[in-house]
Amino acid sequence: MPELPEVETVMRGLEARLCGRRVEAVQVGRPDLRRALPQGLAARLTGQRIESFRRRGKYILMRLSGGESLLIHLGMSGRMVLRQAAAAEPAARHEHVVLIAEGGWRLGFVDPRRFGSLDLVRTAAEDAHPLLAGLGPEPLSPAFTAATLAAALAGKRTSIKAALLDQRVLAGLGNIYVSEALFRAGISPRRLAGTIGGQRAARLVEAVRATLTAAIAAGGSSLRDYVQPDGALGYFQHQWKVYGREGEACERCPGLAAGPGLAACHGIRRLVQAGRSTFYCPRTQR
Repeated sequence: MPELPEVETVMRGLEARLCGRRVEAVQVGRPDLRRALPQGLAARLTGQRIESFRRRGKYILMRLSGGESLLIHLGMSGRMVLRQAAAAEPAARHEHVVLIAEGGWRLGFVDPRRFGSLDLVRTAAEDAHPLLAGLGPEPLSPAFTAATLAAALAGKRTSIKAALLDQRVLAGLGNIYVSEALFRAGISPRRLAGTIGGQRAARLVEAVRATLTAAIAAGGSSLRDYVQPDGALGYFQHQWKVYGREGEACERCPGLAAGPGLAACHGIRRLVQAGRSTFYCPRTQR
């Protein structure tokens, strides 16, 4: 599933091309995706000017001139395909909703597995939407501090890996970036969440921000279905420190064959936590 950097990258791509443009036509190919589409979706979008975009966690909000926002969730296989094309062009395979905007821009929501969703919400009440109401702070916002993180984790007996995947604790993080951030912070994914405070919390906040900032700069990580709206791939997967690197030596260790007086690195390990793969270095993450 696309995580915060991928969703942020998609949102920025849409924002750059569509802000200020009017929606001229909408094609709806089916009544539902993961959830039923809003009643009258095509009519409620047609004629509206796209005013701005916002990301909240793993969701994109396209704000419209009529006072509503289109809430977009890519799910597991969803992607937004933005290009210039003839308005009369038929929908492609798995392209369930198409928006035609001024200037010949064509935005298609493609979702082979249909785990994504679209909804309409009043812009003034976005944060009250059931999918957004319970989300924790944004990791790149001033509200995410060592103090707020420690308070959210206090008393939790789950692992820090599981806690960071809880969108009520922190919005937008997923499996890849939690593993990467914990490595940067030198914190074991097995550590109990309730023990993260003080300097550990400060290191983790800094590591989360650094990981996400680098990933956004690289256009996210392209795996399986994810591409940017113009079809370009993200490149952050080439900067992964631990994720998907089971058995390799981590960059902080002397190597699998250490020299005299150096403790050997046994390599990056993989473990399964709550059904998800976690990658970490047991030697440097405590």
